[in-house]
Amino acid sequence: MNAVLTVRDVPDDVKAALAREARARGQSLQAFLLGVLKRQADFAWNKEIVVEIEGDLSAGGGAESDAPDAAEILAGARAERTGGA
Repeated sequence: MNAVLTVRDVPDDVKAALAREARARGQSLQAFLLGVLKRQADFAWNKEIVVEIEGDLSAGGGAESDAPDAAEILAGARAERTGGA
């Protein structure tokens, strides 16, 4: 399901800068901002995963020699979140 967001009180100079950046990338302002929001959401999800891993490691006294690579853990978590896509 998709949601509609409204951002109020955006200063004119901020909107103009964002619109210039969107044009420079060959995108509409809406498409550019959607990309910004998606990247921020990915960052937030990654941060949650790292916090969870840190908690697991501190509770268990650290990683064992056979522990998976952090990149593998993040990739697996992303795949779960997106349904394997």
